[in-house]
Amino acid sequence: MNTNGNIYTVVYSTIIVVLVAAILAFASSALKPMQDANIKAETISQMLDAAGIQAKDVPTTNEQILDKYAETVEEAFVVNIEGQKVSELSIARANIELIDNLKAQNAKLKDEALLPVYKFKNGKTVVPIYGAGLWGPVWGYIAFNDDLKTIAGAYFDHASETPGLGAKIKDDPAFRALFQGKAADFTQEPAFAIVKGAAKDNEVDAITGATMTSKGLSAAIAAWLKAYAPYFINNAPKAEEPVSEPEAETTEE
Repeated sequence: MNTNGNIYTVVYSTIIVVLVAAILAFASSALKPMQDANIKAETISQMLDAAGIQAKDVPTTNEQILDKYAETVEEAFVVNIEGQKVSELSIARANIELIDNLKAQNAKLKDEALLPVYKFKNGKTVVPIYGAGLWGPVWGYIAFNDDLKTIAGAYFDHASETPGLGAKIKDDPAFRALFQGKAADFTQEPAFAIVKGAAKDNEVDAITGATMTSKGLSAAIAAWLKAYAPYFINNAPKAEEPVSEPEAETTEE
């Protein structure tokens, strides 16, 4: 074959493209289990941080993270938008189940979303949030105390927010600390908000210089907590009615 001809060039290029595609496909297939394991560990690590069980920045292996989750989780399940439990998620160490494709669930929040609930032995209930920041998706996990109103902690992440500004939702522990002790009000919309000059118990201050990221994260929290509202309202502990003292009997003399 004439190595200087067009036919040789086309054949050679085709063979190279096919070989490279095959190699990439094989590599992707071979690495997928490892990628899935990394995603699962990352998701669990963020939940544990929100629940105050293990800080995200503590060096740990994937196996150690899964061990910690199995050791500390009490139950995990899925609810629908009516707040009804529809299925259990396995918490067994050998087969931990998560709902980690939050983007797909975000598109179904108004009808058929699968809303995961993770309850831990320390009394914290953790739920996810997902939405759009300035440059890409933002997401995270919010942990509630056993009253299902008071926020115990939060962890947020992003795909491409501006370093030093919007990226502070992940990088600045002081921002996440603002959520601790605040309370969501599931009887109103939004149940919780990020605003400038926060003055209410269900508000925290926006990040200075990151208005759009703050608004995006606030909208994400509002949308997901609205979807979870029926579950939280229906399962919140009922306030005990005060017991009245019996009236003292009087006798006539």
